[in-house]
Amino acid sequence: MSDTTVPSPPSMSSFWRDLPRAGRLMLSIVVVQFLGTGLVLPFLVVYLHEIRGFSLGDVGFLIGLGPLVGLLAVGPGGTIIDTCGARVVMLATMCLEVVADLALTFASTLPIAVVAVALQGIAFGVEWPAVQSLIAAIVPSELRQRYFGVNFTLLNLGIGLGGVLGGIVVDVHHPITFQAIYVADAVSFLPAIYLLSVPLRHVAGTPVHHDDDDGPPPAETYLQVMRRPGVRLMMLLSFVSSYVGYSQLNSGTQAFAREIGRISTQGLGLAYACNTLVIVLLQLVVLRRIEGRRRTRVIMVMSLVWSLAWLLLGSSGLLPGTFGATVLVAACASVFALGETLMQPTIPALVNDLAPDHLRGRYNALSTATFSFAAVIAPMIAGWLIGHGAGSLYIAQLVIGCGAVVVVAGFLEPRLPAGVNGIPVARVDDDVVSVR
Repeated sequence: MSDTTVPSPPSMSSFWRDLPRAGRLMLSIVVVQFLGTGLVLPFLVVYLHEIRGFSLGDVGFLIGLGPLVGLLAVGPGGTIIDTCGARVVMLATMCLEVVADLALTFASTLPIAVVAVALQGIAFGVEWPAVQSLIAAIVPSELRQRYFGVNFTLLNLGIGLGGVLGGIVVDVHHPITFQAIYVADAVSFLPAIYLLSVPLRHVAGTPVHHDDDDGPPPAETYLQVMRRPGVRLMMLLSFVSSYVGYSQLNSGTQAFAREIGRISTQGLGLAYACNTLVIVLLQLVVLRRIEGRRRTRVIMVMSLVWSLAWLLLGSSGLLPGTFGATVLVAACASVFALGETLMQPTIPALVNDLAPDHLRGRYNALSTATFSFAAVIAPMIAGWLIGHGAGSLYIAQLVIGCGAVVVVAGFLEPRLPAGVNGIPVARVDDDVVSVR
C-alpha cells in the first residue's frame, strides 16, 4: 500500500490553470458586473427620498418589498433551474435587472418604483441559486471552494470601487447624476449577458444524461428534498449564520452604530470601507489556509470571529459620540470581514457538494430562501430592540446566535460525507482513505 501525505495548499496559479475555460470566463466579468452594484448600493434611500421625493414610509416599504418578493420567487426559481438549466435562468434574471435599473432611472411615481423594485426582487431571489448551480455545473468539486472565495474577492473589489466612484459622481443638487449611475448599473450587466449568450451558449447548467442511462431521476418536491440526509441541518446552519451575519451587517449594525454608538455617517462609511479592504486583502490568504480542512470546523471558527465582532460593536455603546466609538465600529466591520472570508468559500461549497446534480437548483433555492428569510426578520428584530433601548440585549442575542452556529455545525459534521465536508480523499490501492 503506497504512502499518503497531506497535500500542500495549491497555488492560485495552479487554480487558474486547472479551472475550466467557462469558469475563467465567468470570473473575468465579476468586477465589472459588481462595479455597477457598488455605484447604486449606498444611494437607494437618498435617491428615492431626496431625489424622487417619496416619503420615508414609502421608501421603507420599497426597500422591504425587494427581499419579500425574492423570497416568494426563490422556490419556483429552483424548480425552473433544475428543469430549464441554470444558464437560461441566469440570462433571464440579468435581463430583468437591466429592465429594473432602467425603470428606477425614470421612477417619478410610486407605482413605477414598486414595479422596478419588484423586478429586482424577483431577479435577486432567483439569480443567486442560478449562479451557484451554474458554477457547480462548470467547476469541478475540488476547485469549488477556491472558486467561491476568489469570486467573493472580485465581487467585493467591484462593489468597493463602484462605491468610491459613485460617491464622487452623485450630487443631490443634480438628479441626473443619480440617473446616470442607474443607467451605468444596467450597462454593467451587458458583459455577463453577452458571455452567457455567446461564449457560454453551449453550457446548459443541467445534468447530462447519456444514452445508456435510464433517463433523468424523478423530480422531487421541496419537502422530499428536506428529508434527504443532512439537508435540514444544512439549511438551519444557513439560516442561523445569515441571521447573525449579513442580515445584521446590513441593518442592525448601522442602527446600533448611529443610535447607540452615535458615530457620524462618515464614520459608518469608514467602517464599511474597512470591511471591503479586509476582504480584498485577506480572502486569497484565507483560502490557502482552509484548503483541505473540515468546512464545518471553518464555520465554527467563523462564528467565534463574528461573536468578537459583535462584542466590539457593543463596546462602541460605552463611548457614544467619540472617536473611540468610531474606531470600535470600524474594528467590528474589519473583524466581521475576516469571518466573511471563512464563510463565503465554505457554505456554498457545502450546499453544492451535498446536492445531487438533478436537484442542485432546489438545494441552492432552499439555501437562498434561508438567507432571504433571515434578511426579512433581522431588521425588524434589530429595529425593535435598538429602538426600545435594548442595545445590550441586541448584542447578547447575536453572541448567543454565534454559539448556536457552532452547535448546529457540530451536529451537521458527522452527517456529511468526508468529501462534502472538504476533506481530501486519496485512493490507495482499491480503498478510499481520508488524508486529513
